[in-house]
Amino acid sequence: MLKNFKELKVWQKAYQLCLEIYRITRKFPKEEIYGLTSQIRKSAVSIPSNIAEGYGRKTTGEYIHSLYIAYGSNCELETQILLSGDLGFVGKEDLSMLQKDIGDVERMLKGLIKSLSK
Repeated sequence: MLKNFKELKVWQKAYQLCLEIYRITRKFPKEEIYGLTSQIRKSAVSIPSNIAEGYGRKTTGEYIHSLYIAYGSNCELETQILLSGDLGFVGKEDLSMLQKDIGDVERMLKGLIKSLSK
């Protein structure tokens, strides 16, 4: 039995992804600070935050609902990262790494949702 949400592998992966997003978006153009940079960071923060919130809820249904919100934020983040790559804000190496990490979080969230739904 897990003691808290920080022991969840999906939370750990999403948290590390969030840290990477902050590192990479520091290099974005200054005129994007209230645009794409802000949106990307909000999406990234939402993923581990909703995993943690759901873990702290009283029912499995509420937990699953929070995981679906995290899943949606992960999809939103992927779209924003693709856009950032196409705009030249993210280099190919970082883009590839982020896409892999976003895909990992997606698979882990799907797996957790599936296991909780049984």
